[in-house]
Amino acid sequence: MNRHVDKAGFQPINRGYNFAFQPNRLSLGFVVPLETYATGPVPTMTRHVERVQLAEELGFSAIWLRDVPFNVPSFGDAGQLFDPFVYLGLLAARTERIALGVASIVLPLRHPAHIAKAAASVDVLSGGRLILGVASGDRPEEYPALNLPFADRGDRFRASFDYIRRMWEDSPAFENAYGSPNGGMDMLPKPTSDKLPLLITGGSQQDPDWIARNGEGWITYPRGIAAQAKVISGWRTRVESAGGPAKPAVQSLYVDLTDDPDTPPQPIHLGYRLGTNPLREHLKALEQIGINHVALNLRFNQADIETTLNRLADEILPDFSEWGRRIHAENHSSHRFDRWHRPGDGENAGRTRSPSAAARAQSGKTG
Repeated sequence: MNRHVDKAGFQPINRGYNFAFQPNRLSLGFVVPLETYATGPVPTMTRHVERVQLAEELGFSAIWLRDVPFNVPSFGDAGQLFDPFVYLGLLAARTERIALGVASIVLPLRHPAHIAKAAASVDVLSGGRLILGVASGDRPEEYPALNLPFADRGDRFRASFDYIRRMWEDSPAFENAYGSPNGGMDMLPKPTSDKLPLLITGGSQQDPDWIARNGEGWITYPRGIAAQAKVISGWRTRVESAGGPAKPAVQSLYVDLTDDPDTPPQPIHLGYRLGTNPLREHLKALEQIGINHVALNLRFNQADIETTLNRLADEILPDFSEWGRRIHAENHSSHRFDRWHRPGDGENAGRTRSPSAAARAQSGKTG
């Protein structure tokens, strides 16, 4: 299979976007919550902040939240339970470097002024680390609960998208289905950069060419390598035809990591049960076809979560991340350490910082 090569670099937008996405490279992150909850839709949120902090210390690039306002039985996953913007505010205060992503805010279910205000607030509070995925929504049960029609969500997605973008301007004046600011007032704060990165999810009821022109990236769904290569090639062609910079492609992947590093892939929901060696090969294949970031989902993972995070950091991450390689080398040159002690109560109980993380904190640096 021929390797895809982006000749143009990605445009710099904010710290999170610049950290998570590099042309012709694949980075790794996680979908929260970082826990196993295979037997039901509702997670316990056990040690949820500490596990995000551990992912950051281990060198992973991004954490991804979801927008799930209702626990819909037919959907079967309540996500991280907490409102995404409220939870992003907590994670902004409790992390330093890792990109904070949402995959994705359902635009037709919220007023775009509230989205723009909340998103810019998170971006500023996190020092420019927000990546804002947006979608039209795929759970029809939620719409009547909010007295909204499901059928026209594509039109409302596009109107909301346009409204949010105009909020980055100073005292904007425009007409929109959601409202018409008259230019005599302004929305604050503004994002840390000129804009926030808006990554469109799936089709979002839009024309593929419109998605290629307007999004700062694309979040798609996991597929087999051959099928994904075709999908990503089409996306890249449309982006190139639109002109401007190259843009990142993102996908998720459910993983159940086995103790045996050579366990061959066995299909599970939107992913695989497999060992670290086949996982590395699969991720390398995704990198080769032009995927720039994979958000790993551990919902069906049967092994201890902290052990899995450490194994992924030791056995997988150094092949995909310069930052991960540095941390891996520092940790092993320090004779390895117990990065997590499970006993204890409280938000930070038992949390052991790596020598490299402790040194960064003491010096006031984040990487």
